[in-house]
Amino acid sequence: MSALDSAMAIALTEAMQALATGDVPVGAIVVGPDGDVVGAGHNEREATGDPTAHAEVMALRAAATATGSWNLSGHTLVVTLEPCVMCAGAILNARIGRVVFGAWDPKAGAAGSVVDLLRDRTLPIRVDEVIGGVLETECSDLLTEFFGNLRD
Repeated sequence: MSALDSAMAIALTEAMQALATGDVPVGAIVVGPDGDVVGAGHNEREATGDPTAHAEVMALRAAATATGSWNLSGHTLVVTLEPCVMCAGAILNARIGRVVFGAWDPKAGAAGSVVDLLRDRTLPIRVDEVIGGVLETECSDLLTEFFGNLRD
């Protein structure tokens, strides 16, 4: 298993925690330059009533607390679903250098599916590297099952 697959497996474990509160199963971690996980989070919007409690934002908050800095340049964000516009803005503001995600989001993705804010050349800040489709099947299947159960 590659390092990216291993990191995504940790993010998938985070995603599973969101299910307990009825939240969309999305998980994220922030990996430091040395390869250690410095922050983790999962969707908590339903659990907290906070519209900004997406997995990426929760992981960024945890990483900023752990490192003592909002500036997470040199860090990697690993998330099970392509970030939305709000999360892309948070990622840019945290100065994350690399984003790795699992499932593409053709409805709201802001890392290439609908728009690509993370690499937008008109913005003063951008992510150096974006890698999509890591453990894509596992990430997609979790979301498909969740939304399928909502319809049943």
